[in-house]
Amino acid sequence: MVVYVILFLCVAAFLALRLYAVLGKRTGHEQPLPKPAEDRMPIPPMRQPIEAVPEVREPGIRNIEQGAEAGLKSVISADSSFDVAQFIEGAKAAYRMILEAYWKGDDETLGWLVDDEVREGFSAAIAERAAAGHVLENRLVSIERAAIVAAAVENRVARIAVRFDADISSVTRDADGNVIAGSLTDAVETHEVWTFARNLRSDDPNWKLVETDDA
Repeated sequence: MVVYVILFLCVAAFLALRLYAVLGKRTGHEQPLPKPAEDRMPIPPMRQPIEAVPEVREPGIRNIEQGAEAGLKSVISADSSFDVAQFIEGAKAAYRMILEAYWKGDDETLGWLVDDEVREGFSAAIAERAAAGHVLENRLVSIERAAIVAAAVENRVARIAVRFDADISSVTRDADGNVIAGSLTDAVETHEVWTFARNLRSDDPNWKLVETDDA
């Protein structure tokens, strides 16, 4: 009887040690033990600092060459709504539209962008080109710079001259489609001065091209 009790106690001790060996070890799949209440204070999330990057703007003076300031002051004095930056953007848009209309032979569009004298010159060149059977496939690649070089007001008519530095791809084809001048791949640097005018007595806010010259 005593032998059975001792044997039972030995088996129980052995099983207890086995259970401890298994349950007393962490397998890595258990949930983490909760921390004491004082250690479980919420931690505010870390936020990445935001660095303020100042907006970079080109000084407006870069679009106005020396000698044009006084004339621009007279334009602003005569027309308080005049804005230099807005005018420059409008001049660049007009430069592109007029060139493309001339290249396409679009005399109607030229009619409301240029004055009568300039339109006559453009129309004559378009007619001569058509008579020769020539077709222009020009393309304005980029306007590198547009700057006001002169300005004046006379008899309530404002005139502003703008220098355009641009890259233009110029190709002329004959009636059979053969390239007779220019290049399909090389752009040509172009430097011109275009003068725009507006009658300040008129309610029409648009400026028209009145003169073109090589720079």
